[in-house]
Amino acid sequence: MLTNTRSDRVKAVRALSRRSARSRTGEFVAEGPQAVREAIAFRPDLVRDVYVTPEAAARHTAIVDAARAAALWVHEVSPEVLAAMVDTESPQGIAAVCRVLDVPLTRVVAGLPPDALVCVLTNVRDPGNAGTVIRGADAAGADAVIVSDASVDVYNSKVVRSTVGSLWHLPISVGATVPEIFAALRGHGLRLLAADGAGTTLLHELDLGRGSPGNAWVMGNEAWGLPPEIRDACDEVVRVPIYGHAESLNLAMAATVCLYASAEARRVTG
Repeated sequence: MLTNTRSDRVKAVRALSRRSARSRTGEFVAEGPQAVREAIAFRPDLVRDVYVTPEAAARHTAIVDAARAAALWVHEVSPEVLAAMVDTESPQGIAAVCRVLDVPLTRVVAGLPPDALVCVLTNVRDPGNAGTVIRGADAAGADAVIVSDASVDVYNSKVVRSTVGSLWHLPISVGATVPEIFAALRGHGLRLLAADGAGTTLLHELDLGRGSPGNAWVMGNEAWGLPPEIRDACDEVVRVPIYGHAESLNLAMAATVCLYASAEARRVTG
């Protein structure tokens, strides 16, 4: 059992809480049973090490057994060591060091079907929002999530936790500029739909049925939405109607509503 909180191994894992260390090593930490379980189930090839406390190992035997069945390194650690490794206030007893899983933009786009459903994050800065959008895209059956260079690092621990495992369920591309993303999606024949409160087209007015091209929903910053130049570069600027007294929808809520609208139309007419 690892018990020394000052060991080089502990320091190396803890360093991955910094973006600079993640960029240098190409690794990040997934903390909590949901994240670790899904990483092992869907991308065991990307899992380098699993760290688990004795109490968590007894509680999550299926996860530990799956890790060992996949020939992964499983290290038993003290609760103090696990707490020193992660930046979570209340660790859940299990964490994994994983290699990054982002896919180059050209490869993601090349693998999209003609009626693809894609979510594009252009300037999303809040980790919880970014993770929840990825989770919503996964639930809606999206074919990919594309995160621009101006958005939050998807391997930030808060983003990883917020995805609740969805990070490993669908292709994710990071780091391209918005013009590069738009050019690639247009080249594949997708329609760019800007989701913004300034939209003149209401969501229920949008034709998402049979014969419509694939859709790429473009989401902006939590505070100021999409700038005019990005809205102007899209085919439609779409607004989710507000029927009650709420001023607006949270970014992740709006993204999920839009993605599900496209997903339902694709399911009904596909």
